Amino acid sequence: LDFISLTVFVFPAEICLTLTVLAVIIRKEGLILRYPKFSHKEILQRLSNIPFFHFVKWTVLSIPVGIIAGGIGTLFHYLYSIAENSRLAHPWLVYFLPIAGVVIALLYHYFGKDKDISTNTVIHAIHTDDKIPKATAPLIVIATLLTHLCGGSAGREGAALQLGGSLSDTFLSPFQKKLHISSSDRHIIIMCGMAATFCALFGTPVTAVIFSLELATIGAMYYAALVPCTISSLIGYLISNFFGFKASVYSVNFASINLVPILQTVALGAMCALVSILFLLIMRIMTKFFKKYIKNTCLRAFVGGVIIIILTLLVGSTKYNGAGMSIVASAMRGETEFYDFLLKILFTAVTLASGFKGGEIVPSFFAGATLGCSVGLLLGMDPSFAAALGLLGVFCGVTNCPLASIVLGIELFGSQGILFYSIVCAVSYMLSGYSGLYSEQSILYSKYSATGFVKKPRKKRIFNL
Repeated sequence: LDFISLTVFVFPAEICLTLTVLAVIIRKEGLILRYPKFSHKEILQRLSNIPFFHFVKWTVLSIPVGIIAGGIGTLFHYLYSIAENSRLAHPWLVYFLPIAGVVIALLYHYFGKDKDISTNTVIHAIHTDDKIPKATAPLIVIATLLTHLCGGSAGREGAALQLGGSLSDTFLSPFQKKLHISSSDRHIIIMCGMAATFCALFGTPVTAVIFSLELATIGAMYYAALVPCTISSLIGYLISNFFGFKASVYSVNFASINLVPILQTVALGAMCALVSILFLLIMRIMTKFFKKYIKNTCLRAFVGGVIIIILTLLVGSTKYNGAGMSIVASAMRGETEFYDFLLKILFTAVTLASGFKGGEIVPSFFAGATLGCSVGLLLGMDPSFAAALGLLGVFCGVTNCPLASIVLGIELFGSQGILFYSIVCAVSYMLSGYSGLYSEQSILYSKYSATGFVKKPRKKRIFNL
């Protein structure tokens, strides 16, 4: 900008005249040099000190990520609903589960190159510069739909996190060098994709944000990703809402805040921690068993499908197949059996360990709600109140994400019980130890003392206490 012209617009007439004369003298004396030309990298370095620049940058980057991940996540939600409703309408589809397992194994063999692509792959990409395979998105969509259509016991959040992480990473790749996007910025963009897709599938925008920030590292959150993840999650929420997909909201009879309900909540939180450990233990044992004794992935999936069919016939019900969110509603009404959570854990462990795809979080909702209902009756708690707390407690125990669990409670059950959500999640988080669904989670701070780094990355052990 010309200095003399600038003074005309910025300063009053008297000051303007003085500065103009001064500028002319300085120019004649050659005291003002021309501005040097900066490279793109130098310009970005200078702009990096301006907070508003970062706000604009992340707004520009997170909007397309939210549109792509949220839009495709909504489409997946629609296809998932069709698969789930078809299974419920035609229970005989479970007999095709072994064939579906073989198809999934072949897809991952030829297109996934036999790599163990999972949610851990996405978390690993957040910690490192490793790319997420481009085949992740289509593979997890097809595999999850086949699993649910034919009655495998699995959730859908695995698909949400892998789909969102893969789509955002694929979207970013062509522009990363041109836009001078750093590795740390790439990690944030992956989290944006995860938040948008998670929200599109579950309809919980704030939980999607907090879960994406909290998932990768236990004891720390990526606050730099707060604004971009919020924008992407909001876009995913708006897209899914536009097409009629909304979160399930449950009615809960909350207890009053006094000593007895608080002690009941502490006891239930301890039980949730134990069931979380049991869930992870059975998952780990089943995975090792199938990999050790059935090396061929196609045969492994076929056998797993046969076992699910046998288990379904033995229990005489299909309520343990699929995700099982309808059973969560039943548990809120007190309509559950004391062994429901154990059978759901068993069905889920066999399904996922044998090679089917989906996720473990929705089954943990099932296990937590039915556990809470059963234990709550023994403790004298209202079934809806106990089921809600059980769902949050087990979810927190298996994911090590207490803040996301508390926010999830607010979005699903309302803010009235926030004190009880905090208690059950805090107790479950501490007593569940360092076990977790995702082996790639880094543990930055101890759960038991104010010490720093514990271990990074996680070792493949069941208990790290």
